[in-house]
Amino acid sequence: MENALTKTWSDRFDKGLNPFIEKFNASIEFDICLLEEDLDGSIAHARMLGIQGIITKEDAIKLENGLKQIRKEASNGCFKPDISDEDVHFAVEKKLIDLIGPVGKKLHTGRSRNDQVGTDLRLWLRKRIDEIDMDLERFQKALFLLAEQNLYTLIPGYTHLQRAQPLSLAHHLLAYVEMAQRDRNRLKDVRKRVNISPLGAAALAGTSIAINRKVTSSELYFQDIYSNSLDAVSDRDFVVEFLGASALIMAHLSRLSEEVILWASEEFAFIQLTDRCATGSSLMPQKKNPDVPELVRGKSGRVFGHLQAMLTMIKGLPLAYNKDFQEDKEAIFDSVKTVKNSLLAISILFEEGLIFRKERLDRAVSSDFSNATDVADYLVAKNIPFREAYQLVGRIVKTSLEEGVLLKDIPLERWKTFHKFFEKDIYEKLLPSSVVESRLSFGGTGFERVQEQLVLWREKLFK
Repeated sequence: MENALTKTWSDRFDKGLNPFIEKFNASIEFDICLLEEDLDGSIAHARMLGIQGIITKEDAIKLENGLKQIRKEASNGCFKPDISDEDVHFAVEKKLIDLIGPVGKKLHTGRSRNDQVGTDLRLWLRKRIDEIDMDLERFQKALFLLAEQNLYTLIPGYTHLQRAQPLSLAHHLLAYVEMAQRDRNRLKDVRKRVNISPLGAAALAGTSIAINRKVTSSELYFQDIYSNSLDAVSDRDFVVEFLGASALIMAHLSRLSEEVILWASEEFAFIQLTDRCATGSSLMPQKKNPDVPELVRGKSGRVFGHLQAMLTMIKGLPLAYNKDFQEDKEAIFDSVKTVKNSLLAISILFEEGLIFRKERLDRAVSSDFSNATDVADYLVAKNIPFREAYQLVGRIVKTSLEEGVLLKDIPLERWKTFHKFFEKDIYEKLLPSSVVESRLSFGGTGFERVQEQLVLWREKLFK
């Protein structure tokens, strides 16, 4: 077609790109994901051009209708750019000219692909942040509902992966709910800096055309506008921040996954995996494998890698726009996909993929020395200095290990040989439920404190 846009560049260029370089240079294969956002930004830009009188209102309407037609064709599968279109922005402009003729050539007035791509990416990421927030909330709810059912279920607590003190299982699960809330808060904070409009910064220096950046910013629901055109087109801090927040989400999921993997082993046997979220072995018929947490644990490395790649990419770039920025999209697209899929998989796992084996947990918290600190606390309550009590209990534990007896099985007469202040009530103090119940400091695992937290979290998550 005579009016079609046949090449990206000006008439300064006589020859086309080498076919391999054309493919190497193109981003259409992945940035087509930004089509909806590119259309939204272009419609806002066209409206602004009409409002400002830069083009006629009739031309602005033609541009908007043409862009809406592209959206319709895309939804019907009829808009199929290829490698010759280079990127989504050029593909849209080319198609627009095909649809409405020379008026389509007015769309790019007062803007560059540099501010255009920055706008598209921010619009796209803003939506994804909102989606991930909902995914995190579902994850929190899955953990919370299990916690609410298991306030009085006890589980061994560990430091250095050594038995430390018994915990309410609800308290353990709520620790991850707290982590997820920090993740949500971080994303909310990142979103503020994503939600700033670079549109109108043009290539790097602004434009002499009398555009109105406030109009496009308002049309696209941005909360602010970049005040420096150089910064606007070259800022990828928001990408790094998002990837950093995503890396922490994956780190938290990976920690939880590691615990699930351990809990599912015969050595721990704290949970039973249901058939809904586990697979078997192609050779060993007795096995049930924790594939979901293993995959999430493995996928965390993808997001960590994207964060490192992005930091490496931007660290040496002079102002303003550089082609290196094309590398931000695949990293952020893949990270969003990985985070969303991992959150969904873990949520399903805790909704229907595992069952806590309470009888095994009961045996676990009753067959170790994790109540030793409570013996020291017992003596402290009788005005014995803690460090003195601590050393004494260490000797008692050593003797008990040598004799193969647990603290709860030491006769009272033997307790009195260790210290005269020991009385019959020591046995009540040694019960795992008493150990947990006594941890009533704010934020502790005591049942009263955990119940308070359950009430607060129910109000937050189900309001």
